Amino acid sequence: MEDLTQEEWVSQLKNDDNAVILDVRTEDEVADGIIENAIHIDIYKGQGFINELEELDKNKNYYVYCRSGNRSGQACNIMEQLGFDNAYNLEGGILEWEGDLVDLD
Repeated sequence: MEDLTQEEWVSQLKNDDNAVILDVRTEDEVADGIIENAIHIDIYKGQGFINELEELDKNKNYYVYCRSGNRSGQACNIMEQLGFDNAYNLEGGILEWEGDLVDLD
């Protein structure tokens, strides 16, 4: 797992053909907007979260974020334990995000 600043996260993501963006916030938080093309899996689902992670391709590079960077850090650690090769945590989370957000509707 690696913590990346927003600049590093965006720059690395832009040049990564094997990237997947993962949002681990709650449904209510996601209702405020989500980073474009992100997959949403709520970390608070417990075993359900792990089950959904297990269905993902472990060879992809995951760019993970939450509201402030704490839960996404935990998610990256869980992903590492499950055998994911690369998980990158967005420091500061969506609170410090300066890019665009899209509605899921």
